[in-house]
Amino acid sequence: MTGTGQQLYYFDNYASTRTDPRVVEAMLPYFSERYGNSNSRSHGFGWAAEEAIDLGRERVANLIGAKAAEVLFTSGGTESCNLAVFGVARMYAEKGKHIVTTAVEHRAVMDPIRALEREGWEVTYLPVDQTGLIDIDALKGAIRDDTTLVSVIFGNNEIGTIQDSAAIGAVCKEKGVIFHLDACMGLDTEVIDVDAHGVDLLSMSGHKIYGPKGIGALYVRRRRPRVRLQPMMLGGGQERGMRHGTLNTPGIAGMGMAAELCRLERDADKVRMTALRDRMYKAFMELDEVYLNGHPTQRLPGALNVSFNFIEGESLMMGMPDIAVSSGSACTSATLEPSHVMRALGVGEDLVHTSIRFSLGRFTTAAEVDHAIEQCMGSANKLRDMSPLWEMFKEGVDMSTIEWKHD
Repeated sequence: MTGTGQQLYYFDNYASTRTDPRVVEAMLPYFSERYGNSNSRSHGFGWAAEEAIDLGRERVANLIGAKAAEVLFTSGGTESCNLAVFGVARMYAEKGKHIVTTAVEHRAVMDPIRALEREGWEVTYLPVDQTGLIDIDALKGAIRDDTTLVSVIFGNNEIGTIQDSAAIGAVCKEKGVIFHLDACMGLDTEVIDVDAHGVDLLSMSGHKIYGPKGIGALYVRRRRPRVRLQPMMLGGGQERGMRHGTLNTPGIAGMGMAAELCRLERDADKVRMTALRDRMYKAFMELDEVYLNGHPTQRLPGALNVSFNFIEGESLMMGMPDIAVSSGSACTSATLEPSHVMRALGVGEDLVHTSIRFSLGRFTTAAEVDHAIEQCMGSANKLRDMSPLWEMFKEGVDMSTIEWKHD
């Protein structure tokens, strides 16, 4: 619901998911009944908190095929990514100062890497093809003797494209380079086994898997190889000395339950979400000049990023005010700058500004999808009816031959 009482239909699950009611139920006792500090090991309040954290750690580890001792808790996906990038770079700086990443990373990885560049690290940014995938041979060629880290996003938050993490991990193992996978998106529907995929560090976010905000996790491999990180904060000695500070017991209990529900329900959720997404996409394709952004099949099941040519994305959104969608990633939608992800795909600037990201989730219903289809197509048709450019296009005018005059 909005503040005016208007019904609002949520299609922005890649910005944040609704906290599952079962997760909320699991968290509640640790606010008002079992509110001790897990480091207070001399009484029952502390023991109860420690038990909740141990269970949460085990559940998160089970989701990715890890051991509980390899899971560190953070304040969210951004901190997990920052700790992975800065932690490895500074811990292994004597070995080398070269990092390999991609052109389509989330800013939680991109910005720390750019900060390291300003401090003297060298970075290779792997390009992607028009579907958003990197070339594995290009990755092999980019790794040097002084490369200490390869950091790659798993499921892209803007277009949904899923990288071949197993192939990337195999290359990193062959080359003896630490592999960080930003898996904040996708753990609710995709299976990632850190051993099978050769992952050394894996970032997770609670609120992207129907858990609470303000909690995340970082998998840090302990054997073959043992990965060490330089901490970003000091004081307290928690989390194997790599992430200091009092642990968020309610958040950890919630993230643990969220992870357990994903492990048990992800296959069914994936089938249902894929069907609803494809239903929406099929309807949109009945319109002319609609383009899918991202890989047609190798993508997250809730992801539908489409460009409606000759329609400005913000105007299209204004024409369907009861549909909550995004015109770009939630972390950067406040800026009018074209998305770096869309630019990396080679999408023309005209289509970049016409793109809308619909992201479906566990609680999206068929009725909501049908309503969103009706609203979006109605808005698109209305805007095109008012557009002289659309009229010229329909008359067969080659828009690329027009020379626009600017005062």
